[in-house]
Amino acid sequence: MKTSFYTSLAIAMVSLSTLQACAQQAEQEIPVAKSADKYQLELVAQGVNIPWGMAWLNEQDLLVTDRAGELRLIRNGKLLEQKIAGLPNMHAEGQGGLLDIELDPNFKDNGWIYFSYSGYEGDEEGYNTSIMRARLKDMALVDSQLLFDGTPNTTTSKHYGSRIEFDKDGYLYFSIGDRGARDVHPQSLEYDAGKIHRINADGTIPKSNPFVNQPNARKSIYSYGHRNPQGMAMHPETGAIWSHEHGPRGGDEINIIKAGANYGWPEVTHGINYNGSKITDQTSREGMQQPDWVWVPSIAPSGMEFVTSSKYPQWQGHVLVGAMKFAHLVLVELDGNKVTGHSKLFEGAGRVRSIATHPNGDLYLGIDGMGIYRIVPDGKI
Repeated sequence: MKTSFYTSLAIAMVSLSTLQACAQQAEQEIPVAKSADKYQLELVAQGVNIPWGMAWLNEQDLLVTDRAGELRLIRNGKLLEQKIAGLPNMHAEGQGGLLDIELDPNFKDNGWIYFSYSGYEGDEEGYNTSIMRARLKDMALVDSQLLFDGTPNTTTSKHYGSRIEFDKDGYLYFSIGDRGARDVHPQSLEYDAGKIHRINADGTIPKSNPFVNQPNARKSIYSYGHRNPQGMAMHPETGAIWSHEHGPRGGDEINIIKAGANYGWPEVTHGINYNGSKITDQTSREGMQQPDWVWVPSIAPSGMEFVTSSKYPQWQGHVLVGAMKFAHLVLVELDGNKVTGHSKLFEGAGRVRSIATHPNGDLYLGIDGMGIYRIVPDGKI
C-alpha cells in the first residue's frame, strides 16, 4: 500500500505539473494593428525560396540570401538570372545554408559585405555558424576573408542563430543558437553556441569584450544563455543591440543585449518542451536577465527592423518582427526602451523571414516561398 500511495502521489504531481505547464501556455491573443488597413504589400520579385537576409547596396540593387546556398541580386525590381559566384562551401540542409547578410558601416568606401552561413570550417566533423566578409565585383565575391568559425562543429542541422548587426561604434555582433545541445552549450563560456558574439570588423577581438581575460572562455562572447536568436537590430537612438530568439514551445523572447549578461536558457524559460512537459520550474533566477518581452504561444520570430521612416507614421519608433508560425508581421510597440504591446499586420501574408529598409525609407519583406515585397500606403500600388 505504501508503494501504491507514493506511485499515486507521483502521478498526481506529474499531472499537476502538466496542468501548470498548460496554464503557462495560455494563448495571448495578438490584436490586429489599428493601422492594418493603411498599408498593402506589393510584390517586387520572386525566385528566392527562403530569403533569409537582405541588404541594399544602393537605391537600385538589393542583395538577398537564399538559405539553399545562393546569393542573388535584385536590380530595379527584377531578379537577375545570374547567381553571384564565389561563395564558400556550406551545409545547406535543415536550418542551415546561406543565412544573414550585412554591409559594413563604411561600405561606400571599403566595399565590405558580411554574411553568415553554416560552414565546414574547423577540425571536428560537422558544421557550425561561420562569418565571412568579401567584396562584390562583376557578380562574384572577391577578397574573401573568414572572420569567425564557431566551435565545436556538430552534425545537427538546427539552431544556427546567425543574425548580424553593426553598432554605432563599428563592432560586429552576431548570434549562434545552441546547436541543439541546450544542456551543454548555452551556459558554458567554453563553447560558441548559445551566445551573441562581438568582434571587430576585421575579425579581431575587442579588448573591451566582457570575457576577454577569463581563462577558458571564448573571447568573442558578448552575452550567453541564448536558445536560437534569429532577429537582431540596433536601436536607432540609444545604439543598443536588440535581439529576439526562438523559445521552445512558447517563450519566444525579445532581449536588449548587455555585455556579459546571462539570458538564462535553459535554466530559466517561459516555454515548455514540445511534448508539453516542463523544462524547468523557474522563469527567473538571480543573476540572469529577464526578457523584455515574451510571446506565448511562440510566433517563430525572424527578422527585426526598427521603423525610422516617416513614410510609416503609425509605425515610426516601433519594431517590426516576422511571425513565421502565424504567417503575418508583428508590430512591437515601444515607449522608449520599454515594450508596451504587440499587434499583427498582413494576416496570411506568409512566413516573413527577413525585413530591410530601402535607402529611401521603404520597407521590404522577404517571405518564404512567396518572394520579396514592398510595403506601400493603401491606394499607392
